[in-house]
Amino acid sequence: MGDWTVSHHTMQGKLLKQVVDKMMKSPVSQEARVQVVLPNGEFYDVSGIQLLENKLLGVRETHRLAITIEKERWKLGQVIKKV
Repeated sequence: MGDWTVSHHTMQGKLLKQVVDKMMKSPVSQEARVQVVLPNGEFYDVSGIQLLENKLLGVRETHRLAITIEKERWKLGQVIKKV
């Protein structure tokens, strides 16, 4: 599926949708566990996502998508490759 990185250090909702739409074409992706990888290599499960409105005091963005994570409920095997 590829490794999606963002050159300007933040991802906008529009790009997130494009990436998810492309990945959801694969039945394997549709059933895959959704996780976040922290900079230290730890995996956390995604437990929710919210649209939040920002207070407009010098902030460029008016809204943010916030992803809530929690420690893995059960450990998966070691990652063997990116697909």
